[in-house]
Amino acid sequence: MKPGIRAIFLLIFLSCASLISYALYLQLIKNLLPCPLCVVQRVAYWLVGLTALLAFLHNPQVTVRRIYSGAMVVFAFAGAVVALRQAWLVRYPEAFECGISPEEKFLNALPIAQWWPTMFEANGDCADAIWKFASLNLPDWSAIFFLIFGGLAVYIFLPVAIGGREQSRT
Repeated sequence: MKPGIRAIFLLIFLSCASLISYALYLQLIKNLLPCPLCVVQRVAYWLVGLTALLAFLHNPQVTVRRIYSGAMVVFAFAGAVVALRQAWLVRYPEAFECGISPEEKFLNALPIAQWWPTMFEANGDCADAIWKFASLNLPDWSAIFFLIFGGLAVYIFLPVAIGGREQSRT
């Protein structure tokens, strides 16, 4: 694997770890509770980040690298869809049903929420728009990052799909 591609995997992993750490900071220090959609996005960040870490450590040849990058595209796309759904709910809170949602009950009943409740327990309201930076709220930024990660994964995947052989990208 070219050093540049390996560096992209490491960059994606470190970015996901930073975003998850920042989410925990917002939760534990700023008391911003995660909603069910936030928890699903956290899971997607974990999946993208761990896949990138495995690809970085494994340093695979072209075929296996395509599997890693393909999985990252799927995880990033799923995370972006959830983030965009939450962004829509923030903009149109009247479309949101108040009370404990079935998603919240389901997520909080999962073993992972029992194992690490600080990370995976959903207690917040998906329609809250408390946090903003540069006129964008948290789900907007999350969607942007998922799309960046997905774009980078496609960038890694495509040289093989287009040219049929490894291209030099350093």
